[in-house]
Amino acid sequence: MANVKFGRKNFESDVGKLDSEMQEMIALFGTPVESVSDDTLELEIFPNRPDLLSYQNFKRSFLAFLGKKTGMRTYTINKPEKNYEVIVDSSVKEVRPFTACAIIKSLKLDDSKIKEIIELQEKLHLTVGRDRKKLAIGIYPLDKIVLPIYYKAVEPDKIKFQPLDYPKEMSGLEILQKHPTGKEFAHLLAGKMKFPIFTDSQENILSMPPIINSEKTGRVTNETKDIFVECSGFDFAILEKCLSIITASFAEMGGKVYQMKVKDNITPSFKSEKMALSLEKTNKILGLELDKKSLKKLAEKMGYNYFADGEVEIPPWRMDILHEIDLIEDIAIAHGYNNFEPIIPDISTIGKENKNEILKRKISEILSGLGLLEISNYHLTKKQDQFEKMGVPEKEESGFIELSGSKTDYNIMRKDLLHYLLKIISENSDSEYPQKIFETGRVFYTDKNEMTVEEDHLGVAFTPGNYTDLKQTLDYLSQNLGFSFEVKEEQNLNSFFVEGRSAEIIFEGERIGLIGEIHPKILRNWKIKMPVSIFEINLERVYGKF
Repeated sequence: MANVKFGRKNFESDVGKLDSEMQEMIALFGTPVESVSDDTLELEIFPNRPDLLSYQNFKRSFLAFLGKKTGMRTYTINKPEKNYEVIVDSSVKEVRPFTACAIIKSLKLDDSKIKEIIELQEKLHLTVGRDRKKLAIGIYPLDKIVLPIYYKAVEPDKIKFQPLDYPKEMSGLEILQKHPTGKEFAHLLAGKMKFPIFTDSQENILSMPPIINSEKTGRVTNETKDIFVECSGFDFAILEKCLSIITASFAEMGGKVYQMKVKDNITPSFKSEKMALSLEKTNKILGLELDKKSLKKLAEKMGYNYFADGEVEIPPWRMDILHEIDLIEDIAIAHGYNNFEPIIPDISTIGKENKNEILKRKISEILSGLGLLEISNYHLTKKQDQFEKMGVPEKEESGFIELSGSKTDYNIMRKDLLHYLLKIISENSDSEYPQKIFETGRVFYTDKNEMTVEEDHLGVAFTPGNYTDLKQTLDYLSQNLGFSFEVKEEQNLNSFFVEGRSAEIIFEGERIGLIGEIHPKILRNWKIKMPVSIFEINLERVYGKF
């Protein structure tokens, strides 16, 4: 979540008086009011709505919610002019392979708008960009740039420019070692033989993403009228969405948006998507009795266009709409949660806590008492993580469930917790050691009859850790649960374990899991430098005995 502050004077001028009724409407919109002062309005923006992180974009969406300017807002997008191009060199493939770019003209900037731009940039870095790990954003004064622009990667010692807020020229390595921003984000380029840079056609360096802009070509001021915007990172679809958020905000300021040629793409495409929205399903899930006219009105209050055939047109800056249920959630927001009438169902039941949940809670209490940290991961995962990094050939693996039409590379259901535990350790390699984590969660696969099976598993990982340490934790867990878990030498060695340092976990004569030390080649795949020991057990085999 991120908090944003808007000027109260601007808000009341553009939207309306900020009284208690208006504050309640803001909260019902899904952006709780954190504080209100004579000068500012502070809101909490949830991670699913990064398009609301700027005042301009929030104003557009909230006015629609109030019923003042409904439907999907459209902007004029101008085609690329001469030299409106970013030439992407193949050298960036191994560092930050993609970029999406735009040019905005005829802006009238002042201190408050520049502050809004900087805050939007930083909030997107922090949220969508995962603190610049997934994407970085650069904004530059166009009058100091000679088009076309080049995006390439070069050796750090060949990079020389004056970074923002620094008095002299520095090399790429010096920026990482001496500049405050460089030191903060140095880990993002650690181990790279080449660093990415943007340059203009006269070899002037614009920036070294994801670290910092140039003082000469990367500072926007009140005098700036035209700008160049770039987003660089690892997922082109996310970069395009992020660029749409930024350019929409500039368009709301009165800027004229121009596309750019970027390799085989024209960005921003600003293409909307269409998705079916079933009236019957909406009514069933929400417990309402809407007709098509009412559904259309509610959809337009959330900034969509609704068509007679039941399709909804989704704005290009909405990153959170992945499924019909997301649209239905927005319909509920537009209807107003305060307008739903609670009804006691006409059934007679006696409620009590599920025994399986009692066991999972007890496991959590025992492991937390041992100093382990509980984690929770997605049910969806990547093929690369599930197979390639675990040394398991995909063609030899059966029973996994693949999603059709997935919009991200998270396109299969996870079959185990092992690889996700390693993923967490890999992503926290710069955190304090030792790291001891566990998760109780669902895994999914298809059986011999091609029926989908869902099971609860428990996974535990130690780093640095060995078989003996982990076996002691397993024994302590079984004693406190009143079970008897046994281990015996693994018959069919899994490729991700060290030979002779792994075993099967047996419960009442049946194999329910594995325990062992992760093989060094698998650790290298995950870029983990510490030894890791892991066990995973199938809780479904235990539930009936608790």
